[in-house]
Amino acid sequence: MNEIERLSIDSDLLLTFVHIAECGNLTVAAGKLARTQSAISVQLRKLEDGLGVKLFTRTAKGMVLTPSGQTLLSKAKPILNEIRETAQLFRKPLTGSIRVGLPDDFDNELLEQILIEFSRAHPEVQVLAQSGCTANYKAAIQSDELDIAVCSGIDDPGADVLNSEEIVWATGENFVWNKPENTVPIAVLDRTCHWRDLPVKLLDGIGRPYRMAFQSASFQSLKSALRSGIAIGLLHKSSVGHGFQILAEKDGLPAPPRTFRYIVRSGRAPTDLVAAMESAIRNAPLP
Repeated sequence: MNEIERLSIDSDLLLTFVHIAECGNLTVAAGKLARTQSAISVQLRKLEDGLGVKLFTRTAKGMVLTPSGQTLLSKAKPILNEIRETAQLFRKPLTGSIRVGLPDDFDNELLEQILIEFSRAHPEVQVLAQSGCTANYKAAIQSDELDIAVCSGIDDPGADVLNSEEIVWATGENFVWNKPENTVPIAVLDRTCHWRDLPVKLLDGIGRPYRMAFQSASFQSLKSALRSGIAIGLLHKSSVGHGFQILAEKDGLPAPPRTFRYIVRSGRAPTDLVAAMESAIRNAPLP
C-alpha cells in the first residue's frame, strides 16, 4: 500500500474539522453539522490519527487550534471550496426562487457572505431575503411567507441548533461607573423579542434599579448608542469591537444567558432550494 492509500482523510473529516475550528466548541459544531457530539469527536480522532498530529487543545473555554491545526485550517478551507465547486460541475442548475429570513443581529459581512455564497453556487435562483427581528419568522414559515429562516432565542432549540453565543453587558469605553450601586441606564431593543425583555428581567432578578436611557428597533442603532457610552445593554460578545467595554458581575450586573440560533424550514417549499440555502447558512463562519 502506498502513502496516498494510507492517508485517513476525506472531505467529510475536513468539513468537521473546519466547523470545530470556527465554533471552538464541539457541541455547537455538532449542531451545525446536524450530528451528535460523540460522532464528530470520533471523526476528529480519526483525522488526528490519520495525520499523526494533534489538531486541538481542549481548554475550559473550548477547543483551541494547535500550530498543526492552524496549518491544516489554512489548507482545508480552499480544498473544501474546490470540492464544492467541482460537485456543481455536472449538476443540473437550480432554478426558481427562495424566500429566506435572517436575523439582523448577524453582522453585515456575515449576511453578505451567506447571500454571495448562495448566489455564486446557484446563479439562476432568485433570492428574496429579509433581515430583521426573528420573533415572527416561525409564523411567516407557517403562513407560507418564508421558505427558510434563522430564528434566535435563549432556549436551547435542540437538534436544529445553528450556533450558540455568549451574551455580555456592553457600553462605550468612555463610560465610567461613579457609583456602581446607582440606577443603571439601559438601552433596549424596542420590539417583541427576548432582546427587549432580557435586560429588565436580569436586573429585576437581582433587585437592581434601572432607567430606560435608549430604545430602538434597530440593532445597529442600539450598538451605536452603547458605543457612545450613554447606556448599558446586551450584545453578542462577537459584536463587541473597538470602542466598547464589557461589564460583568464585578460591576454589579447579573450574568446573562447564552443565545441560540436555529433553522426553521417550510415543508411546502422546494426541498432542493431549502437544502441549498441551509448549506450556505451552515457553511458561513458564524461566531
